[in-house]
Amino acid sequence: MAISSRFLAPCSVLMATLMLLIVQAQSITRHYDFNVQMANVTRLCASKSVVTVNGEYPGPTLVAREGDRVLVRVTNRVAHNMTLHWHGIRQLRSGWADGPAYVTQCPIQTGQSYVYNFTVAGQRGTLWWHAHISWLRATVYGAIVILPKLGVPYPFVAPHKEVPLLFGEWWRADTEAVVSQALRTGGAPNISDAFTINGLPGPLYNCSAKDTFKLKVKPGKTYMLRLINAALNDELFFSVANHTITIVEVDAVYVKPFTVKTLIISPGQTTNVLLTAKPFYPKANFYMSAAPYSVIRPGTFDSTTVAGILEYHNPRSASESSFDKDLPLFRPTMPRFNDTGLVTNFTSKLRSLATPQYPAAVPQSVDKRFFFTVGLGTRPCPVNATCQGPTNTTQFAAAINNISLVLPSTALLQSHFSQACLGGGLWSNFRPPLLAFSQFNYTGVSPNNTNVATGTKLLVLPFNATVELVMQDTSILGIESHPLHLHGFNFFVVGQGFGNYDPVNDPTRFNLVDPVERNTVGVPAGGWVAIRFLADNPGVWFMHCHLEVHTTWGLRMAWLVQDGSLPNQKLLPPPSDLPKC
Repeated sequence: MAISSRFLAPCSVLMATLMLLIVQAQSITRHYDFNVQMANVTRLCASKSVVTVNGEYPGPTLVAREGDRVLVRVTNRVAHNMTLHWHGIRQLRSGWADGPAYVTQCPIQTGQSYVYNFTVAGQRGTLWWHAHISWLRATVYGAIVILPKLGVPYPFVAPHKEVPLLFGEWWRADTEAVVSQALRTGGAPNISDAFTINGLPGPLYNCSAKDTFKLKVKPGKTYMLRLINAALNDELFFSVANHTITIVEVDAVYVKPFTVKTLIISPGQTTNVLLTAKPFYPKANFYMSAAPYSVIRPGTFDSTTVAGILEYHNPRSASESSFDKDLPLFRPTMPRFNDTGLVTNFTSKLRSLATPQYPAAVPQSVDKRFFFTVGLGTRPCPVNATCQGPTNTTQFAAAINNISLVLPSTALLQSHFSQACLGGGLWSNFRPPLLAFSQFNYTGVSPNNTNVATGTKLLVLPFNATVELVMQDTSILGIESHPLHLHGFNFFVVGQGFGNYDPVNDPTRFNLVDPVERNTVGVPAGGWVAIRFLADNPGVWFMHCHLEVHTTWGLRMAWLVQDGSLPNQKLLPPPSDLPKC
């Protein structure tokens, strides 16, 4: 019996509606308790007391599904003020839960608690959380795993197992003392002593063979590695000896898969990769290595290499946990530390899926265009003091459009909300960044005057404005790659290049079809990057370099997105337990 097609459409709509209700009903509220406390950790032959969450280093993994509501009660039991940032979470209308100190909240003081309350909306993949005050994220960080909604598969082969790999830095010294000394002297801070994988330095460092992350795999199985760069100040290459890896997601957004031997991951970025084990037992072990990428000269960086070990389950062994140290151990060939060509080749391959299920909603027209210079600079030494900056009369600084942001004593979002309620506006008290502090050859010879201005500046955007932002690296005190992170939004990387941005010719080559969508992007060393985003999230949103030393020096700013006209386009009121300054 034939069924008339005129009955199919209503049935299809009904079924789709029922499925949507079922999926929505599957969203749950997940509760976490994060206790910020001190713990003794031994690395590189020495023990020290570090700030942790729940005594874990790295901290606990937060797991949620797309659509879930997440409540994290954070209790501060250490002598330092504390905030946590849920890096990459959109925080739609929930800016009070974003976390950067003195931007969206005052810090959680010793003995106090605060509940971060947010919903994971339209995101799935890997993100991470970390302290967002001073340099405490050196040890206070952990993974966020966002699973697809129940019944929704990955757009790639389902892995046999999923494993978070967090890259970090280990410091023998107290990082709070390191940054304090740098600010006091005006010089560059000391560098880290080792890199880590899941908190472990691995066998290439002294006293660390027992502190090695090992991943055991079965022949022929596919594994998803959830890579997170939690390092304070280092971009990292990653490679697995004698294996290739397939990139399937960055910053919790699926990408068109492609296979590489080596990838680059900047601080703040996440990358999901598929690693398929060899189809047979190889009778060998393999290093999983991470090493730094750095082009700045002069300057120092942690030039060491961290390694974990990929080992295969031996079908002839009864023990799952046995490790055969007598097997050959292969190392990957890592790039040179300044291999910008590899970095460019990798980033140019990143493309959004751009499918009906996962579209790339790239703004095709632009309401607001901005050009920001980003880079280093100087500030005069205090009167009657000698500094250790580029000269003994200057101290290091960093800036966006020559403005080095000074954080206020009360959180910007609190000031904005209270003034908006009174009919005023925070923007009346602050000036936006200048279009450019002066016109010069940004990637050529530096100007004679390298001093930057200081101040607290916000840039105001009307709700739902489409924004195009070009960020131009400068050669002042040397070219350098800057991983810029935008809170509260994802953006599309529509173009990038080297040298000075050409506003006439470069836009003609922008990718407006399937550009990669991210929350953190590297401004190329001696080059520029162009991004577009929709300002659909009211509130105050931090944007800063994710090299902690540069943020400390002032390479940071904030956007103020105004409320829209509809009730669901307005910032929600602050929670009753919002910390006070």
